Amino acid sequence: MSQTESLRVAAVQLSSQHDVEENLRAVERGVEEAAELGAQLVLLPENFASMGSEAGKRGLAEEVGDLRAPLQARLSALACRRRLWLLAGGMPERSPDEARPFNTCVVFDREGQVCASYRKLHLFDVTLPDGSQLRESESTSPGREPVVVDIDGFKVGLSICYDLRFPELYRRLVDAGAELLVVPAAFTLQTGKDHWHVLLRARAIESQCWVLAAAQWGRHPGGRACYGHSLLADPWGTVVSEASDGVGVVSGAVRRAQLEQTRSLLPSLRHRRL
Repeated sequence: MSQTESLRVAAVQLSSQHDVEENLRAVERGVEEAAELGAQLVLLPENFASMGSEAGKRGLAEEVGDLRAPLQARLSALACRRRLWLLAGGMPERSPDEARPFNTCVVFDREGQVCASYRKLHLFDVTLPDGSQLRESESTSPGREPVVVDIDGFKVGLSICYDLRFPELYRRLVDAGAELLVVPAAFTLQTGKDHWHVLLRARAIESQCWVLAAAQWGRHPGGRACYGHSLLADPWGTVVSEASDGVGVVSGAVRRAQLEQTRSLLPSLRHRRL
């Protein structure tokens, strides 16, 4: 595909709960708003369909590429209707271990077809400062491979939430040609308030890429709280657009000239020794 000079992107910030139908209606409202802002690519956050129980998420697991399956049918129709690329943050994908589906970012093209998918590599097993424990590996199978997809002439590197803490993944994505990195997330409030902006800006600076992050926000079932602050950062690490607290949409233009200027001015990617 030939190169294009700019790509209008948007991230939808949600506060997903138990009710899948209500969550999907919120997705549709967000995507419609993004489309009205001129977005050609729209990113949904991790767990957009449900922030409920792990058992409930397992019940939502689908075979990626099955456009008759409920979640993918809904998203496919939405992408096709608005003629945009829709990156479905993180959703349950069936795996050989029925109790542990993959956490997968599914990419729909302008015709509503699934053209790529990425399974979350790094799983969030931590004890948070407030004493709460999260053990993603107990309910989720890890992916194995980085994924870069061509979207309207831009190379887009896929990642999900906890991946953000592993810079070696983003080196692999840059080596594969990534120019825009996407980070759908359900970043916790406890860690997000201190680390979210720092990590996203660091990935932009060291990768000399645009970074688009879509986050969950607010209180969720089980007492979980997410930080929000979906944003777009440029290859210099400057946050050029950011969502405030609450449900909403953040948008902006990804410009190739700005990326090339940054990589020319400070050619650190060419100076790598390892």
